[in-house]
Amino acid sequence: MKDLFVTCLDLEGVLVPEVWINVAKKTGIEELKLTTRDITDYDKLMGIRLGVIEKHGLTLKDIQGVIATLDPFEGALEFLDWLKERSQVVILSDTFIEFAKPLMTKLGMPTIFCHSLSLDGQGKIANYHLRIKDPKRKAVQAFKNLNFKTVAAGDSFNDLSMLEEAHQGIFFRPPAAIAAQYPQYPVVQDYNAFRQELLKVLPEPY
Repeated sequence: MKDLFVTCLDLEGVLVPEVWINVAKKTGIEELKLTTRDITDYDKLMGIRLGVIEKHGLTLKDIQGVIATLDPFEGALEFLDWLKERSQVVILSDTFIEFAKPLMTKLGMPTIFCHSLSLDGQGKIANYHLRIKDPKRKAVQAFKNLNFKTVAAGDSFNDLSMLEEAHQGIFFRPPAAIAAQYPQYPVVQDYNAFRQELLKVLPEPY
């Protein structure tokens, strides 16, 4: 049977800028610059974020307004087009569908598995809801159970579970400290190098 591939990509830091960092820059709220590169416990990180936006009265629309100004990284669309010729592509992200939709539109509406938010009566974010515990690992496990060869790429601590689970894991522009902790994963810094690393694993175009 011919091998079929699924490539699982993180979103922020791999295809688009970090949402919360840009919200921090726009609002001047320094605490919102924290990401999974800084805090490995996602529940703890989101608890901090929810507390900060409650304190400062930020609404979902405020955050969506910042997201609307973000564009994919230069070369991201061309990279996705190249990758789709060789593999199925699924974005596995810890963002929320309420954040992701405008970014997905700019990326040509690729498939994304992510989480969701609930709002209060004033349009403020009341809580967040994970689709499942350890979703990135479990998504890769599911693809493997469907007899797909799996490749996963991300840039931060919250991507480690899918890198570990995949047949091949790759770091894309990770902090040096994270890359040093996990030297088993190749590191690429741009899309050209990413293509070259993927070509070691992926087949010729369909």
